Amino acid sequence: MRKFDTVFRGYDKYQVQNCLDEIIKRYETLLNKSKKTEEENKQLLEKLAYYQNIEETMNRAIYNAETTGDQIKSSARKEAEALVSEARHNASRIINDALLKAEKAQNHADQLKRNTEVLKRRLRQIIENQLEVIDEIENVDFSKVDDRY
Repeated sequence: MRKFDTVFRGYDKYQVQNCLDEIIKRYETLLNKSKKTEEENKQLLEKLAYYQNIEETMNRAIYNAETTGDQIKSSARKEAEALVSEARHNASRIINDALLKAEKAQNHADQLKRNTEVLKRRLRQIIENQLEVIDEIENVDFSKVDDRY
């Protein structure tokens, strides 16, 4: 605390005035600092709000990216499962077609074999009949045949 010299009718007017001037200067300095601090605080709050907005936007973007990534993975899995299922179905169909063709080819080969056996029996029968005819010709007595011709 400051002490003033006493003079006639109170304190020294000039010392009191100088003290008040100094207090006013300090008050103005503190007031200016306070205004400056408030302005800086306001700017910092605006920057904070700006960065919080950016943070929210980034969080939404990350969430959307994760969601989209999950959807893409899910879609890719479903597509892969569909492709595998279709490939299995096609493989099964191809195998069934091949088995049917193999069965038809086997049946055709069996039919050809039977037809060949039948043809061989008939040819054998024809040849045996022809041999019998030849044997009969040998037994024919041509001396008894009429010479009219």
